[in-house]
Amino acid sequence: MAGALALATLWAGGATYYLVFHDEVLARFVSQQSALQYGYEERIGALRLQLDRAALEQASVRERIAQRLAELGQRQAALEARQAQLAGLAGEPGAAPPLTSPVASPVAEEAAIDEPGPRGAGAKPFPTPDTLELRTRDDASPGRQSTRSVETRLAVLEKRLDGLAQAQTYLLDGIGVSAGRGAQRLRGLVARLGLDPARFERGREPGLGGPLVPLTGDAFGAAMAQAQRNLAETARLRRIAAALPVRRPLSGEITLSSTFGARLDPFTRGYAMHTGMDMRAETGEPARATAAGRVTLADYSGGYGNMVEVDHGHGLMTRYAHLSAFDVTPGQWVEPGTIVGRVGSTGRSTGSHLHYETRIDGEPVDPQRFLRVADAL
Repeated sequence: MAGALALATLWAGGATYYLVFHDEVLARFVSQQSALQYGYEERIGALRLQLDRAALEQASVRERIAQRLAELGQRQAALEARQAQLAGLAGEPGAAPPLTSPVASPVAEEAAIDEPGPRGAGAKPFPTPDTLELRTRDDASPGRQSTRSVETRLAVLEKRLDGLAQAQTYLLDGIGVSAGRGAQRLRGLVARLGLDPARFERGREPGLGGPLVPLTGDAFGAAMAQAQRNLAETARLRRIAAALPVRRPLSGEITLSSTFGARLDPFTRGYAMHTGMDMRAETGEPARATAAGRVTLADYSGGYGNMVEVDHGHGLMTRYAHLSAFDVTPGQWVEPGTIVGRVGSTGRSTGSHLHYETRIDGEPVDPQRFLRVADAL
């Protein structure tokens, strides 16, 4: 009976304790669960905010990289255009190799930058509260690593393009300087003949007109214009030099029997002016035109004997005298090296030789002027 009473008393006490403290325990349990849930939700919200911020940063980076790629593409196109101009200056369009396409290589890399955020390709669902771990280190972001890699590649490409531009400038400067020196040298050689290069431009009307091309402050463009002027001047002087009677009228070594100027006349034995130079040669040896021109005379001409006269234009003329035969006719156009006649001893001559004259505006000048310039050319 006593045991039953004790059991009843214990049960009554437990029931009383449960009834008294039940609400307090339940309230405390609910409060703990709510606090834990709010904490997880706050951490999830912070993570989402960070991911959205990262997505905005990646969009800004992509825009910046795309702009740099466009700028590099424009620079490359400009360098390729310059390379074509340099090849044209050299006179060999295929001589200058085309520039490689260094800008295209990082495009795939740029496109491969990871897109962070829950909606990106391959995005993973948010982790469960038990494994949720926020990362704040920059090194832990693959997207940031890819961005840095692309920007590094772009910096390398910019450096390469800078090097190409510098190399092109050096090459252009070298072409301009070389052409300028060549023009100066040719101008000096023409001046040694007592000729003004301007005489070869007579009768040519200057060309006027053309599209308007405003001058710019581009250093490369200014250097290109100067190089083109130097090359044009060199080409003009080369054409002038090619038109000068600077070739030898006889093949092989030339032996002079009489030079230009005052000498003892072989017939009168008194001093007289010798208007050309006499070259020893065998009868029948070919006499050749020393420059291109038109034959104005191929006939017997007093003391000259059989003589050929060739007009080279611009006041220049050559004569080939004492010939034994003619190989050209008046009005015929001859090229340098064309046989105009055969060496002989006709006219006022004491033996077989070629009397060769050069005249400027009708006045005889020493032919050796031209032969010396020929050696220099």
